[in-house]
Amino acid sequence: MTYAEFVNAYGARSIKVEIDPAAAARYLSARLLLPLVMLPVLGCGVALALTGWIWSGLTVIAIGIMAPRVLKRSAPHFILTQALQDERIYREVTTANILRVLPIP
Repeated sequence: MTYAEFVNAYGARSIKVEIDPAAAARYLSARLLLPLVMLPVLGCGVALALTGWIWSGLTVIAIGIMAPRVLKRSAPHFILTQALQDERIYREVTTANILRVLPIP
């Protein structure tokens, strides 16, 4: 199915879209480089806690742990939204078998 057909069929609600949540989370994590972002944030939180800013440091650590989990949990919605807006992303996620388009019976 071409990108234009996908967008039109999704808008007309004549197709069903299945997104693998685990694969979507892995794709999003790799695309956003979440481990590379999470480690410096955690490091800053530890540095704040060790220099006397305990509550601020613990807050930054909590944000550093929770933000990637929240992003990964919302990955299927994010993938679908991006696939509807960008043809390149649509091709990537369909060839990686993250997004599957099924006809409605």
